[in-house]
Amino acid sequence: MKQLTMTAMGDSALLIQFGESIGEEVNAEVQAAASHLERHPFPGFLECIPSFTTLTLYYDLLMLERPKGIETVFEYVCSIVEELLRDAPNRPSPKRRVALIPVCYGGLHGPDLAYVAEVNGRSEEDVVRIHTGQDFLVYALGFAPGFPYLGGVPESIAAPRKSTPRLSIPAGSVGIAGTQTGIYPLQTPGGWQIIGRTPLALFLPDQDPPVLLESGQLIRFKAISAAEYNRIAGERE
Repeated sequence: MKQLTMTAMGDSALLIQFGESIGEEVNAEVQAAASHLERHPFPGFLECIPSFTTLTLYYDLLMLERPKGIETVFEYVCSIVEELLRDAPNRPSPKRRVALIPVCYGGLHGPDLAYVAEVNGRSEEDVVRIHTGQDFLVYALGFAPGFPYLGGVPESIAAPRKSTPRLSIPAGSVGIAGTQTGIYPLQTPGGWQIIGRTPLALFLPDQDPPVLLESGQLIRFKAISAAEYNRIAGERE
């Protein structure tokens, strides 16, 4: 593991910086470190939260026993983390399963599909074909419970955020913002360009884990008809 930068986040967390630029290589290091720390927890370890280029580690102050000679708890935790990550792999174990996410594109479920097509000089069918034509990496979960930030949207269908966010976006809406795409797990405000909607539930509060997707995995979108959307949505109810 390369030399890392660690920053205190209050008195019970630290931020580990793996790089400055967003990319799959740096994110793979983040995911590998998170997995390694979760498999080798130290007394007081609570959880790791991976993001694009960083990993936030939370710990319980009351469970830490700082040895003599180390001035602060932060220094002590840094020394533990550095030791644990010394032998960590640079990449996580490969996730062979790719989650397939059905999406009904356009119409009432994708009100911004026409705009994304127009701004890129393409047809709506082109946007759907490109959006469903590759696997996307879940770089991080955030904003709302289970919201996946997916990188790698081709420039050919990239689109800017809305200048004025919508006050309410339905749960399951699939959007594009720049070269990112994502899925709204709950009905929330948002400024991404909405091109479709999935009937799957991403936030499952009564289950363990309570989210459908996880950071570091791959997903692929599959176009479905409105009738298929209604059938799958009906099976959930």
